[in-house]
Amino acid sequence: MRRKLPSTQALACFESAARHQSYTRAAQELALTQGAVSRQIASLESFLGLQLFRRTRHGVVLTASGADYARQTGRLLESLERATLDAAARHSGGGTLLLGVVPTFATRWLLPRLPDLTQRYPDILIHLETRTRPFLFADTDFDAALFAGTAEQIAQWPGTDATVLLREDVVPVCSPRLPGYRPNLNAAELAELPLLQQSTRPDAWRHWFDTLDVNAPSALRGPRYELFSMTAAAAVHGGGVALAPIILIQEELSRGELVLACAQQPPGDRHYCLVAPAHGQERPALAVFRRWLVEQVSSH
Repeated sequence: MRRKLPSTQALACFESAARHQSYTRAAQELALTQGAVSRQIASLESFLGLQLFRRTRHGVVLTASGADYARQTGRLLESLERATLDAAARHSGGGTLLLGVVPTFATRWLLPRLPDLTQRYPDILIHLETRTRPFLFADTDFDAALFAGTAEQIAQWPGTDATVLLREDVVPVCSPRLPGYRPNLNAAELAELPLLQQSTRPDAWRHWFDTLDVNAPSALRGPRYELFSMTAAAAVHGGGVALAPIILIQEELSRGELVLACAQQPPGDRHYCLVAPAHGQERPALAVFRRWLVEQVSSH
C-alpha cells in the first residue's frame, strides 16, 4: 500500500521554520531562498489540508495544529537522521549507539575513557543523552543505558538485560573548612552537620545512617540537588556534607577540596550497569561496546 507521506524537503523546511518561528531564518539554516521555504510549506499545508502557520505583522507563528505537528515531526526527523547515520556507519563496519546515561558517571568516568574506544574502534560512534531515572526503551530511541541502581531496581526494569560493571561505594565528604568538621568524626557526630540531599535519591542519607544503626533526625533535611556533580560542588564550597560515589569525586579528593567526613563507610548496595533491551538480536556495535566496558572495568 502506498504510504501517505509528504516530501522530506517540505518537512525539513517546516521543522526549521517552526523551530525558529521564521521563514527567513529557516532559509538561512537550510541554504535556501525564503521563497523556496515558503513554497515548500505551502505545498505541505496543501498536502495536509490544514494551515500550519498564520502571518502576523512580525512574521509567522504556528497555529495550534501546526504546533502539534511540529512536535511530532521534529522527533521523527531526529529519529530518521539517527537511523541514516547509523546505516552509514554500519556500511563502514561500525555502528552508532545512542546511550541514556546518568550524568556525573558519564562525565567523570565514561568520557575520559571514550578516546580509547574511538582509537580501537573508529567506526563506532557514541551519542550520549542524560537520564537520571529508568525509562521504557520502547518509548525512546536509546540502544542502551548506563544506570546506577540496586539489584532489585535493575531486576524491576521491564524487558531489559543488565551487565554489572562497578559497585558504587558512596562516602560522606565535605570541605575541610566546613564549620563543625574535624577529622575522624563518627556517624552520630556527622548527623549534626548540614546534609546535602540528592533529589534522585531522597532516602540516601536515611539509608546510610540506618545501615550504621545511627539515629539521625535530620537525615531528610537539607538543600536538594539533582546531580552528584552539583552536590559535590556545593560541598566543595562549604554548603554541607555530600554523600557521593567515591569514583566520581577523585579529582576533588586529590586536590584536597573534599575530605572524607567520617571513617565509617558501609559497603554500597548499588552497581553501575549497562542496561539494554532483552528482546531481539544484539547489535554488533553494542556487543563491542559492552566488551569494551567490561575491559575498562577490569583494567582500572
